[in-house]
Amino acid sequence: MKRLLYLFIIAGLLAGCHRPDPRNPYNLPIANTIEIYQAQVAENPDTELVDLQEMIPGIDLFIPYATSQNFTGVPIYTSAKAFLCKPVAEALAAAQDSLMKIGLGFRILDAYRPYAGTLYFYKVYPDTTFVANPAKGSIHNRGAAVDLTLIRLDTGEPLTMPTAFDSFSDTASHLFMDLPPEVLENRALLRNIMETYGFSIYEPEWWHYNFRNARSYPLRDVSFEELMNL
Repeated sequence: MKRLLYLFIIAGLLAGCHRPDPRNPYNLPIANTIEIYQAQVAENPDTELVDLQEMIPGIDLFIPYATSQNFTGVPIYTSAKAFLCKPVAEALAAAQDSLMKIGLGFRILDAYRPYAGTLYFYKVYPDTTFVANPAKGSIHNRGAAVDLTLIRLDTGEPLTMPTAFDSFSDTASHLFMDLPPEVLENRALLRNIMETYGFSIYEPEWWHYNFRNARSYPLRDVSFEELMNL
């Protein structure tokens, strides 16, 4: 009987050792400590996550996920910040320079997203058309995707787009054409400038753009605060 009890205890301990990490339940290759992140950057400086407000002075940020005004109903980020991997941020800066010549600029809605956010999004809204499958991770987790719109620099007012941000509807798709001419022109303008500088659309969401070779960047789950404290 004692031997049987011993075996049960050992089996329980072994099972506990193999329980998935709740921060990484799919056992993805995620950099989830600042030390792992720093080692990645030392090996490949292009993987550094840079602060867009430092890379693009004057860039307009409105980060709904730092507020409760998002589809989850709660703040996801504790800081209204935006980071992208260095080549992605450089391309966005060049696109912003081009827009400024016609009196326009970007409003950033989301950029790098720690993997913890992807896990929570999927828990709230498990529809992989609009929310990344955490078993694969999001391009946002790689710092190679950006959600954005256009604003008029003189007034700060956004151009009219097909829907509000995170409108999980058919109207948000690039394929949806039953819209006023002005709205179609604004959507096309955003698409043209982004594609010119190396980004590609995500068809169901007019606001979402991926940088070229986006999946070559590593998945991360380091917080904004950890990045800001480096």
